[in-house]
Amino acid sequence: MADDTKPLLTPVAEDKLTHLEHTKGKQESNSRRPFYVPPRNLHGNIAQQEQVTQEASAMNSRIQYYSKLTTTHKTLAGFTLGIILLILMNLLMLYCCYRVLKSRQTVAHIDTSNWEFPEVCKYYFGSFGQWSSLLFSLISLFGAMIVYWVLMSNFLFNTGKFIYNYVHNITEVGHVLSTNGSSKVICPNPPGLHQRNSTDMFVIVSNDTALHEFQEWWNKTNTVPFYLIVMLLPLLSFKSASFFARFNNLGTVSVFYLIVLVTLKAGRQGFHLEFYWFESVNNFVAEFRLSFPHMTGVLALAFFIHNCVITLLKNNQHQENNVRDLSIAYLLVGLTYMYVAVMTFAAFPSPALSKECIEPNFLDNLPSSDIMAFVSRVFLLFQMTTVYPLLGYLIRVQLLGQLFGKVYPSFLHVFILNVVVVCSGVLVAKFYPNIGGIIRYSGATCGLAFVFVYPSLIHMMSLHRRGQLSWPSAIFHSSLIVLGVANLIAQFMI
Repeated sequence: MADDTKPLLTPVAEDKLTHLEHTKGKQESNSRRPFYVPPRNLHGNIAQQEQVTQEASAMNSRIQYYSKLTTTHKTLAGFTLGIILLILMNLLMLYCCYRVLKSRQTVAHIDTSNWEFPEVCKYYFGSFGQWSSLLFSLISLFGAMIVYWVLMSNFLFNTGKFIYNYVHNITEVGHVLSTNGSSKVICPNPPGLHQRNSTDMFVIVSNDTALHEFQEWWNKTNTVPFYLIVMLLPLLSFKSASFFARFNNLGTVSVFYLIVLVTLKAGRQGFHLEFYWFESVNNFVAEFRLSFPHMTGVLALAFFIHNCVITLLKNNQHQENNVRDLSIAYLLVGLTYMYVAVMTFAAFPSPALSKECIEPNFLDNLPSSDIMAFVSRVFLLFQMTTVYPLLGYLIRVQLLGQLFGKVYPSFLHVFILNVVVVCSGVLVAKFYPNIGGIIRYSGATCGLAFVFVYPSLIHMMSLHRRGQLSWPSAIFHSSLIVLGVANLIAQFMI
């Protein structure tokens, strides 16, 4: 019976060299695939599973900060219009993601089982399709890493401030615009005033020399982003990211904690809603606002998994359930965004504070002395510290693997790439720490190609080649392309 497991034909010894040369050539070819993670850089023989884990870990963490962002952008779109846009964008992104998932099946007479979406783009559009899809994928990853740096700077700053205030028995909330009562909500940047760091405001009203010195060395934009370099730059230089992928479960735990935090805060604050359809009155915002493209730009990246959906579902044991599983995933993520955004917006205490006070990261509306917010920041800081190297590794795989045929060409190549990524994060955290703006620009840009243009064009071209393209289908998918272009242009016009 043991012999039953042996191959029927065993290569003779003289053919082993030929076999090894063929294997080496195949690996070199695979290393130039944009989304290919070579087995030699991962432990064991589970390269594909490891790549799935890395991408899933990064996506878990993305759910958390996009949940925070949808609240403030609901303010920019209006409460009612924001809910409508969230539902419509969820359905639209799901459909386009479905088109990406099915794109390999449009290629006839070729084995596409190991293809990724850029290879499908190359089949239809040549080298331009492959390189452009790689570019837009890098934009999404690069934008995410910059946002991570801004958020980690924020979390580290508030964590350090909480510890300092607790040790020195300082109550900061009295120096910023806030609500009364036991459950404080603050407005660090009142609408109509030039945005400023609430820490700087605190320095002005205090004459404590030690506090002045602390604020000088512990500043959200001037110092803390630089402190992160010491911790994160070495982590980016790891040859393998498999160690960080083991913390993937933290993403799910953090999402549940975020939901609990929002639920408890909303229960204590109660709901504060008044409906003014087209004008903002008494610190309440209108239900429909012309600045709604802010939200569509953010949602284009919030629901963006199109560059890795084929990889994520490739190892699904029951391939026939891929569409069902994808739909369930979009449903759950959409419900998470909806719940956090609606509860936070509805419970924000107006008219005591204007709804315009809601920050892009709504944890900034909770004082640094808030225990639950402190726990959330520490948790998210640790998780993002483990996810950040995964994003850096994915950029290294896609960029260096495509340019040099190796994920780790040399220490110098990797170090230069890491320095560019880190310096970009530091500069943005110092001069433009607006995570909502970063995400909506990168979301609308990469969404134009990966979400609206390429999936629609590939679907129409495949139908046309089979003589099955109908006018309704052509009009619908052409409208998606126009919608993607309009979404990108709108980001620069509002």
